[in-house]
Amino acid sequence: MEITVKKIGETEKEYIEIGCHKHDEHVDEIVRFIKSREGILKGTKDDRQYSIALPDILYIEAVDERTFIYTEKDCFESGRRLYEFEEVLSGRNFMRISKSVVVNLMKINHIKPYLNGRFSCVLTNNEQVIISRKYVPDVREKLKGGSL
Repeated sequence: MEITVKKIGETEKEYIEIGCHKHDEHVDEIVRFIKSREGILKGTKDDRQYSIALPDILYIEAVDERTFIYTEKDCFESGRRLYEFEEVLSGRNFMRISKSVVVNLMKINHIKPYLNGRFSCVLTNNEQVIISRKYVPDVREKLKGGSL
């Protein structure tokens, strides 16, 4: 497969074109990946509102009826509930892994066994979030290896 990147003018609309012999599940996977890299969420920090690019988000956590969006360097608060994030981010590389956490699957460095059937996700910043037993089968299926 050949990959070409073409620089275009600042006023032109960016685009991605895929040339293929047949439209199959591999092409669909590439399209899903590209779409998962688009988008922003809104968050508040120090009484200012910020736009947070989806690829920058490590995870989203609900704590004491408040919801926080974590990036590599910052933590933002949001007025949305965790289930709303789950809905908005469905079809993207985000997944609920416990009652209180939705994680960006692209930010998982590795997964290791924890206690009582739970697993620990070690993220790219070496922070750990716990996958509760209830969500382990779903995470296995989503990661398609089943090798947690």
